[in-house]
Amino acid sequence: MSALGTTAAVLVGAAVVAAGVSKLAKPTWVREAAGLGVPVALARPVPVLEIALGSLVVFDVGRAAAAWAVAVLLAAFTVVLARPLLRGQHPVCACFGAWSAKPIGPASVARNLVLIALAVVAAVAG
Repeated sequence: MSALGTTAAVLVGAAVVAAGVSKLAKPTWVREAAGLGVPVALARPVPVLEIALGSLVVFDVGRAAAAWAVAVLLAAFTVVLARPLLRGQHPVCACFGAWSAKPIGPASVARNLVLIALAVVAAVAG
């Protein structure tokens, strides 16, 4: 893998693992995700999925497939963030669990777009 691909993989993988760990550390995370319109049944497994996928990307285990899965997951998260923003609503961001206390805004969407770009680079740069 190229230095660019490795750097992108470590950055996006670490960010996704950190998001998953911080969600597990915040007991109210599932409620906050529900406030963004995410069904509870879908929200519950997200932290474990993030930790698993992010770890695969960082440790180069099926990196391309895992990075594409991260990109798809982040795209879904971006849609979840954009929906209330388009209605003029700014609920609390559940994005980084224990580290998220601010309402969502355009910067939340921009952050996700950067992470998606990193995931794509990690998937294709070899």
